[in-house]
Amino acid sequence: MAFHVTVRPANHEFNVEDDETVLEAALRQGFAFPYGCRNGACGSCKGRVLSGSVSYGPKRPPGLTEADETAGFALFCQAVPIEDLEVEVREIGVARDIVVKTLPCRVAARTMLAPDVVELRLQLPATERLQFLAGQYLDILLKGGDRRSYSLANAPHDDKQLVLHVKKVPGGRFSDAAFNDMKEKALLRIEGPLGTFVLDEESERPRLFVGGGTGFAPLKGMLDHLIETGLDRPHHLFWGARDVTGIYAPEWLQEKTSSAAGRFRFTPVLSDVPVAEVAGFPAVSGWLHEAVLATYPDLSGFDVYMAGPPPMIDAARGAFLEAGLPAEQLFYDSFEPAVAQTVGKAG
Repeated sequence: MAFHVTVRPANHEFNVEDDETVLEAALRQGFAFPYGCRNGACGSCKGRVLSGSVSYGPKRPPGLTEADETAGFALFCQAVPIEDLEVEVREIGVARDIVVKTLPCRVAARTMLAPDVVELRLQLPATERLQFLAGQYLDILLKGGDRRSYSLANAPHDDKQLVLHVKKVPGGRFSDAAFNDMKEKALLRIEGPLGTFVLDEESERPRLFVGGGTGFAPLKGMLDHLIETGLDRPHHLFWGARDVTGIYAPEWLQEKTSSAAGRFRFTPVLSDVPVAEVAGFPAVSGWLHEAVLATYPDLSGFDVYMAGPPPMIDAARGAFLEAGLPAEQLFYDSFEPAVAQTVGKAG
């Protein structure tokens, strides 16, 4: 039995088929709902159920707290309607015209960026090009139906190859191969672009970018895009790592900050090994979100884009909202490790 969904405030309407999630139905019919991991962990697809009810099966998804559920929130990537719904969700209209493709590609280059990060450059067939938005990701399709998700680290204008930053994950099926066995010209299959972690380019607010580890990858793609089109307001990147080796793009940072006419700043934040500077930039020690708030205690006038591991996202999200950041001005992508899972960033 199909159920009817009405989306506020846009007043869009669509139907959800049997055993289909709200997100699956929305995407299938061209409505660009926000989402990230699609496995119920990151919380990017959270919205409010205004009327009607949904089911998650035997267990509430990990990205939805009991308090969230009591307040009427749902994770639409896991929510299956059990009656007609009226929901409130922020739609990402700019992503609606992007076509998701399944394509073969070859590993054109493999470069170690850090002891635990390898860059893969993927080459599509000569007759194919993948149109994407800065911040989106793609899935590597593995044998047996598994898939691994990786953010695109390049910008749409620089799309001759697709660039991924792969973090070493103990026991990670794909990351083990990328570090140990993968050869140049290895053949892969991908699906993408995916995700709605994209820029609100209509906003005129200054932007803060907050990345933990390889969460730098989608932020790099966003910043490359913004710098290419011309920065017209302040932008500040905070990149957190355990030690200096985790800040694995020093040349890029030096080039972009020096060419941005004072409109792009960078602050490295190290949690384990405090140092005075990284690649010529004054460094901060401690937690990433605390470094942001020490610089910007009032976030009400900013747009914040953050990407990284779930503990970082969870800590920063709560702290930033308490510092006055409106929820609609917070955009994030939570990198879920995928060892035993079929979907997630990234193993």
